[in-house]
Amino acid sequence: MLDKINKAAEVLNSFRIFPRLFIVMYMYLLMEVTNWFMLLQEPSTAQAALVSTLVGVGAAWFGLYCNSGTKK
Repeated sequence: MLDKINKAAEVLNSFRIFPRLFIVMYMYLLMEVTNWFMLLQEPSTAQAALVSTLVGVGAAWFGLYCNSGTKK
């Protein structure tokens, strides 16, 4: 039974479903925030900082995603 669970975990890990799901969710969030920011009449400094932070975090997160996984 434990062997089957380990094999299922390895298969799930090889598809990298959760990291890909997180990247897709981040892309959606970034698109929505960008659209919101571009529709503002006079964006404030705090609003610009929010968008800048989200873009920076996304770049770091995508870098971690690309460097993760099994090494061949």
